This record gives sequence, structure tokens and C-alpha cells, in this order.
Amino acid sequence: MMESYIQAGKIVSDIRSEASKMIKDGALVIDLVEYVESEILKRGAEIAFPCNVSINEIAAHYTSPANDKTQFKAGDMVKLDLGAMVDGYIADSAVTVLAEGNMDENYTQDEINLHEEIIEASAAGLEAAIATVRAGAELSKIGAAVHEAIGEYNLNPIFNLTGHSLEQNNLHAGISIPNYDNHDNYKLDEGQAIAIEPFATNGEGIVNDAPGHYIFAYLANKPFRMKSTQKVLKYIQTNNPYVPFSGRWITDEFGERRGNIALKQLSEAMAIYPYAPLREKKDCFVSQKEHTVVVEKEGCTVTTI
Repeated sequence: MMESYIQAGKIVSDIRSEASKMIKDGALVIDLVEYVESEILKRGAEIAFPCNVSINEIAAHYTSPANDKTQFKAGDMVKLDLGAMVDGYIADSAVTVLAEGNMDENYTQDEINLHEEIIEASAAGLEAAIATVRAGAELSKIGAAVHEAIGEYNLNPIFNLTGHSLEQNNLHAGISIPNYDNHDNYKLDEGQAIAIEPFATNGEGIVNDAPGHYIFAYLANKPFRMKSTQKVLKYIQTNNPYVPFSGRWITDEFGERRGNIALKQLSEAMAIYPYAPLREKKDCFVSQKEHTVVVEKEGCTVTTI
């Protein structure tokens, strides 16, 4: 098990490093997303969830649909969140970078300085959280460490986003890792794998659903009169029964019209769950940094460093 966690983490770390260099003015988001997902497969792992590329006030859950024309602008705050599985054991990691280019065309120097501080704050929150992890550590203490570190920058964490425990073939295994002291006295066990992901913002620290659905998860088998929709559901059950999948994967396989009709029908019937992108309540910028760790008696092993 530990070897698989380590192997998955190395794959994610290597790809995260290379993919971050692609975040430049004028580059297409879809090219970055497809690079990350194809590299995971090339290295013999499975995709744990669609590559998320969330920009500025969007905190999470955006991945490119088919033919996405979204481009990076110099100075954009880009959150790259990726995950890989080896034998079902998951590595989940994220980093935030400012898109390269002539940032002065889009932002003032004061804005650029603020954006850099927001990025530093989520990194500091992650470092503080990791320092608290050990067998017996209470979740509330981890959250308090995140909040305190981000607060030193006079910024807020995202209070209604959390990290999560990981198990084989299970990305969100039931335990939430808070970004503030939520008074949860659950204690970590040796050998548990968790993903810690502080988000920092100059806004209120609350996210709401934004329009659109680009990421989905299988929920249940349901009967459908349309054979095409039943065929799409069968495909999802076969290929993505445990972890989230991209609507783009479905439209690539079945065509945009047929795939999108099926996704809509499956979502309405609750055969699949549609994830909305998450936007900061005051449309303020959001950064994220995330690592996967395995809990040890006197600390933890960071698999995605």
C-alpha cells in the first residue's frame, strides 16, 4: 500500500512541476488539462479525477469541456489540481501560480503583490497543517493551524472547503480536513492517508456554486428509455465507477450532442452527480496548495512533495 502511495505521489509531483510551466499568457486551458491527464496515463497510473484548472475567483471544480477556448491571461491566479492512482491508491496535489507574461497589462503592481501574498498564504497554511499531523492529532487542531497561518497575511481561508481522507479507489473517504478550528475532535490514526488543501482569499472565505457542470461522479444504476443514455451510463459504470470523471471524456467518446444530452438526463435522474464550479462569494481571488500525506506515529510522510 505505502509503495503505491509513494509511486502515485512521485508521478503527480513530476507532472505538476512540468505542467506548471505551461501556465502562460495566451495558452489554452484545455491544452494544460489534456497534457496532465495524458501524462498520468503514459506513466502507467490511472486518473484519480479530472485535472482541475480554476482561475482567479473560481476556487475549484473547473475542467475544460470539449473545444474549450478559455485562455490564460498574464497575472491570472491559476490553481492546478491533479490526482493519480496506482493500484487504486491516490495522490492528490495542487499548486497555484500566476500566469507568466506581461502582468502590467492586466493588473497593477499593488494587485500583483496582493496576488503573490494570497499564494504565499495558502502555502503557509499547508506547511503549518503538515507540521501538526501525527497519529492522535485532532482535526480541529489542523484546521486551527491553517487558519492562524493564513490569518497572519490578513487573509481568510475558504471556510466551506476542506481536505479529505483517502482510501483505495475512494477519493473522498469520509473524513474532512478543515481549514479552520471547527471543533472536530476526531483523531487521526497511524497509516491513514489524507489530502490537506488550504485555500486562501482576500474575500469573505465562502464559496458558492457558479454556472455550468464539467465534472461528474457515478451514483447509481437507473433505467432509461433512451438507449443512447443507457449506453453512456454503462460506459461510466465500466470506466469510472469509483472516482469523478470529466464531461469532456464522455463527449469525446459519444460526440458533443449525444454526450451532453446523456449527461443532462443522468444528472436529473441522480444516476450521476454534477459538480458545479465553486466561486468566491465576493468574486475575490483564491489560491490553493495541497499535498497528500500518510499519517505516522510522530509525524507524516508527504507523498506528493
